[in-house]
Amino acid sequence: MISVPDKGQPLDVAYIYDMAQAIIQLQKSASTSANKYVTVDTTTAGPQSRKTSEARIVGGYKEIVSSTSIIAGEEKSWTYPFGVGFAYAPIVTATPVTIKDTTAGKNVTVVIKAITTTAVEGIVKFNSAGEVSVGINIIAVGIPS
Repeated sequence: MISVPDKGQPLDVAYIYDMAQAIIQLQKSASTSANKYVTVDTTTAGPQSRKTSEARIVGGYKEIVSSTSIIAGEEKSWTYPFGVGFAYAPIVTATPVTIKDTTAGKNVTVVIKAITTTAVEGIVKFNSAGEVSVGINIIAVGIPS
């Protein structure tokens, strides 16, 4: 660690040497390696690799129904805007979350219908009848615009 010089303190060769050593050490710790990259396989431009620090990850939650009586086979459409833009459509996962522990709430299917650079849309299909409270967790990983 380099100490901050006092105001008016002359900079000598030893201090400049310490600064150069710290810069070299910082460069070594920030060097590129295969483990510091993320690859997103886009539908329009194929695999895109960027430094992990240059990738964009969006995590979201959307409530689909709350204390709602549904019939078996019923579907609810949903859309989740990312709030930020991606250069290409990102890789997206959506998983159901049961809010109230009901049999019908545990028997749902989530389907992603479309992914754009700004949003994802899909449906939740309810496979059992009953009262349901369900949301979805969404994770999008992509290259920022």
